[in-house]
Amino acid sequence: MIPARYSASRFPGKLMQNLAGKSVILRTYEATVATDLFDDVFVVTDSEIIFDEITSNGGKAIMSKKDHQSGSDRIAEAVKDIDVDIVVNVQGDEPFTERESLEKVLSAFKSDPNKKIDLASLMVEINDWDEINNPNTVKVIVDQNNFALYFSRSPIPYPRDKQVGARYFKHKGIYAFRKQALLDFYNLPMQFIEATEKIECIRYLEYGKRIKMVETTVEGVEIDTPEDLERAKKLWK
Repeated sequence: MIPARYSASRFPGKLMQNLAGKSVILRTYEATVATDLFDDVFVVTDSEIIFDEITSNGGKAIMSKKDHQSGSDRIAEAVKDIDVDIVVNVQGDEPFTERESLEKVLSAFKSDPNKKIDLASLMVEINDWDEINNPNTVKVIVDQNNFALYFSRSPIPYPRDKQVGARYFKHKGIYAFRKQALLDFYNLPMQFIEATEKIECIRYLEYGKRIKMVETTVEGVEIDTPEDLERAKKLWK
């Protein structure tokens, strides 16, 4: 499922921007289908423009019936009546989505026979202090078994001592959910920490869900700003 909202506070209409001859959302949809990992792929949107963009190019799209605060809410509405075990959320602004990273996320469930993992997601190590301090970059810290402890737009851990060798990880916006965890999220109210940071996966932690983080070295470009789009165009070449 690819949640796709037309309006975006930092870059309105970003999903319909041109990336090497196709829209960002169509590039993301085609990249996700091309991984050949899924029984089906849908774009879930509140926008007739995005819906028409996908369906007119031979893709599958679902119109949201309600306004939603997050992508998780949007896809939860879409899958609640679909018979499925694992739901993967690929962000609509991730045109460089590729098979290797998605396989790593899905592998977390294959090694979880007791179903202790509610959802899995990706993280990539970052070393640039401008990026570590950038509030548009969501950081994550994990325990010894790579379960998420917290997500923040602030640098975590705080570098009071830079000599101890702390590693910093950026959260990549790809999730794989057990369907029930996703439906639970949909029915639980947002709490103040999620509302403060504006990071939806904090809701899972606040209600005791376990998020397995999987490290990847594939970074790509998430298109949050016009500058990101220019970087994506250069990388695409």
